Amino acid sequence: MASSRDDDFTAFVLARSARLVHFARMLCGDAGLAEDLVQTALEKAYLRWDRIEMADPFAYVRQAVVNQHLSWVRRRLWRERPSGDPIDLHDVPEADRSRLFTADPSGAVERRIAVGAALSALTRRERAVVVLRYVEDLTEQQAAAVLGVAVGTVKSANARALAKLRAAPELSGSFVGERA
Repeated sequence: MASSRDDDFTAFVLARSARLVHFARMLCGDAGLAEDLVQTALEKAYLRWDRIEMADPFAYVRQAVVNQHLSWVRRRLWRERPSGDPIDLHDVPEADRSRLFTADPSGAVERRIAVGAALSALTRRERAVVVLRYVEDLTEQQAAAVLGVAVGTVKSANARALAKLRAAPELSGSFVGERA
């Protein structure tokens, strides 16, 4: 039974870890921290795998990533933080890299930097709501369940976040109508 459990967990990690790391990276804006968040969440999931395997394991691990992120943010407020660019083009798949650098590579890089900077200006809850709603494509109800808050809290945090993003000088109209 243990080898079946290990095989199932390994298959899950192989199939879903890239998406989890992408989600975590959008949530925290740091590639290294995102990998740490996912690793910690997967450790917790492995310990409970027999109980969560039949339910939705991706939702469980995603919830663990969010919880861990919120917990680490509270603990790390006083610690030193890297001030570098949160976007690392080495993480972009090879197929997407060729599209980024076909016409004018600076436009794609500038867009990623601008979006990263605008997202970093949001509060942790606002950023979590934006990532859950627009990266993970969750409904307001689903995002509220993941965050453990009321739907109204998600709506108000989303409205505040979108207002900040619309007003962000680094996003000021330069990307209107463009598709990523």
